[in-house]
Amino acid sequence: MSGSTKEPEQRWTVECAPGAFPFLGHGIALFRRPLAFLNSLPAHGDLVEVRLGPQRAWVACHPELAHRMLLDASTFDKGGTLYDRLRSLMGDGVVTCPHERHRRQRRLLQPAFRPSRVAGLADLMGEEAAAVSARWRAGQEVDVSAAMMTVTARVMSRVLFSDSLDAATHAEVRRCLADVVRGLFLRTIVPVDAVFRIPIPANLRYRRSVGRLHAIVDAAVTERRGGGAHRDDLLGTLLAAAASDEDGAVTDREVHDQLITLLLTGVETTALCLASAFDLLARHPEAERALHAELDTVLADGRRPGAEHLPRLGHTRAVVTETLRHSPPGWLFTRVTTRDTELAGRRLPRGTTVLFSPYLLHHDPESFPEPERFLPERWLPGRAAARREHALVPFAAGSRKCLGDGFAMTEAVLALAAVAARWRLTHRPGPAPRSRPAVTLGPRALRMTCVPRTQRRADAAHRTTLRVPDSRRAGGNGVDDA
Repeated sequence: MSGSTKEPEQRWTVECAPGAFPFLGHGIALFRRPLAFLNSLPAHGDLVEVRLGPQRAWVACHPELAHRMLLDASTFDKGGTLYDRLRSLMGDGVVTCPHERHRRQRRLLQPAFRPSRVAGLADLMGEEAAAVSARWRAGQEVDVSAAMMTVTARVMSRVLFSDSLDAATHAEVRRCLADVVRGLFLRTIVPVDAVFRIPIPANLRYRRSVGRLHAIVDAAVTERRGGGAHRDDLLGTLLAAAASDEDGAVTDREVHDQLITLLLTGVETTALCLASAFDLLARHPEAERALHAELDTVLADGRRPGAEHLPRLGHTRAVVTETLRHSPPGWLFTRVTTRDTELAGRRLPRGTTVLFSPYLLHHDPESFPEPERFLPERWLPGRAAARREHALVPFAAGSRKCLGDGFAMTEAVLALAAVAARWRLTHRPGPAPRSRPAVTLGPRALRMTCVPRTQRRADAAHRTTLRVPDSRRAGGNGVDDA
């Protein structure tokens, strides 16, 4: 007899969400006030049934249930209306493909996102963010959302295509991506294709932008296949894999689909994270001051952030992590069961839709005390950020965890550092507009005023020298400790 005791099985609560309308279910609440509706669900159970029109689905409200689901990707496969729409747009790339094809696709792309490769791209990331913000002027009102889309679109375009796209094409890619994302959410919640065949301006703009993105990718592939010099980018990696694949599994269609997938998923989400970060920093002066203190130490003499600075940008990384907790760009996802299974003691037949929401999990006070507060210090060394395990899932988990999570974090940290080292962005007078979720979550038209930080740093240094001789040295030690 070993003397060991078996851990008791957790007792789960399984309920149906109240307030469903006849025929429409909870669809009205999810459309009108999606975040508030999601945040209300944990009070009703760990696994909560919701009605989406005539269909029913289950929402995993406890992080352990969401984690179990994400770790079993063969049973809880990507599916549902969202992924049906995404497949029609992206094809069968690494984000949308079924489980049985995912492992091979991930192995194909993984070398481009290894830590050593990401570190080699760090200078490029800081360079693009610094170049965009260098064009701003003191007192200028800038569209921060558009500016961050420019940064991330240029970074991703260069990672995928090197210098194959000229400046005009880069700008066109950004505009097309914005049109596609706006139109995609409506196509997800309105499953009636006939509505989107009506030749109204919004539908025409969406179709035109989708067509141009595919045409730009095709042109880049054709140019490279037509004798263009080999470049050490992702397109080069895919073409080399296709050329050496004797079984013919890596087809021209797959090369195209992977490029479209990474272009669509690698641009907007990071841009929204950055826009949300600047929005939240402007609302929380203490967090902003702590960020600026670190940047003034690590990036002294106006140095541009790069790979060598990353180990010392601990608070900057904490700001990005807290932004991903507070305002995760990917806020709601669906899975569909591939066989009869069980979750939280409830039998789920094959074909059952199960939802998990990073926003819901990140805003549950049982996991994160004071979840509505923006507190980057949660993530500093020595702090207990979450009361529950597996509560932070901005990039999902398991075998379908975001392939580019390390890339996205590095890009966001360096871009935030490059801009915030030079500028303080402030809200215009009056209430700031709140962002409404679409396929992704974040401000899409955030306009802020540029305040140069060079003069502020000089004033602060002068005050420190005259009045508080030790405060700047103490701040520097704190940054080093972080």
